[in-house]
Amino acid sequence: MSFVRTVLGDIDAADLGATYAHEHLVIDGGRPVELFPDFLLADVDRMIDEVRAATAIGLRAVVDAMPIDAGRNVHKLAEISRRTGVHVIAPTGMHHARYYPDDHWSTRASEDELAATFVREVTDGIDASNHRAGVVKIAGSDGGPSARDTPIFAAAANAHLQTGVPILTHCEAGGGGLEQMLLLADHGVDPGHVVLSHVDKVVDRAYHRELLATGAFLEYDQAFRWGDAANGTLALLGWAVEDGRRDRIVLGMDAARRGYYRAYGGQPGLGFLLGAFSETMAAAGLDERIQRGLFVDNPARAFSFATPEGGRG
Repeated sequence: MSFVRTVLGDIDAADLGATYAHEHLVIDGGRPVELFPDFLLADVDRMIDEVRAATAIGLRAVVDAMPIDAGRNVHKLAEISRRTGVHVIAPTGMHHARYYPDDHWSTRASEDELAATFVREVTDGIDASNHRAGVVKIAGSDGGPSARDTPIFAAAANAHLQTGVPILTHCEAGGGGLEQMLLLADHGVDPGHVVLSHVDKVVDRAYHRELLATGAFLEYDQAFRWGDAANGTLALLGWAVEDGRRDRIVLGMDAARRGYYRAYGGQPGLGFLLGAFSETMAAAGLDERIQRGLFVDNPARAFSFATPEGGRG
């Protein structure tokens, strides 16, 4: 059975349902909030209201993307999941250096120590809980992984090989995806278990063809950010369909600010993708069958665990 690991336990990938592939349901303080106060997403009751409004139009699963010591609170993620019925995938991994104090333990950790931490959170639980991580979130810098990022990517690859956990990456300004894939492939990662986030910030058909040719999944999350400009996310989706590669695209919102959530008085709200943007896609010829692939079928494959080295579950 192909399975996905949620904060409340493993489920059959076929039961995942309509999924947002890169979100921030909880950011509970830490350096990110010190830098950007609008990042504070610590009110569980408000987020439950937000999530329930989205479940009313079909949302069934969310991949949270704030990893170790960057505002992650797995207990709050688990409470949101229990009270809404939405499957929540929690991350292990590390974010950008800017989201940690200069003396953070990770600055002294070896590649093997990082990998051991990631593996422990996938197999045993996060922060001494029984809520296990279902994805490794890592962040690349401008142009690809920096010297600081490289051992973190290697540790994520190691954790993937040991456990089968999928890998979710941050592509700074949408770039660096090819360099990330080269590094992960060099460490033995099957590209079919990697999701490259934010790449629709770069509206370049040739670049996306190259990314898709690696075999990775691409996560598009800029759909509500184009304002009066032509919607680049919609254009990229159309090109992927024309190129026969819609089976490698997943969608999210990357809504990391209070100003994006209606429960905090913001816009457009978590329901945007399955609501207004689904209508926009349909009007552009991306019909229900295509949308099912983007929201349901593709995430079920992207966030399933691989068979780890040695065949251990």
